[in-house]
Amino acid sequence: MTLKINDNGINREMTAEEETAHKAWQKIAQAEEKAQTQIAAERQALKEATLAKLGLTADEVAALLS
Repeated sequence: MTLKINDNGINREMTAEEETAHKAWQKIAQAEEKAQTQIAAERQALKEATLAKLGLTADEVAALLS
């Protein structure tokens, strides 16, 4: 599959070098997205564990902080 690129208003096929760079960038972006998703899940688990340890519900914490 040949990838296309818009180069200063001109649509053209990517060169082999550009396609290689694009695929490398895609892998990096996917890895970053996966890492961010994992971090968000870990933060949520930590929040839930903290609330459980304190014996509070999310609604009670919201009421305390408002």
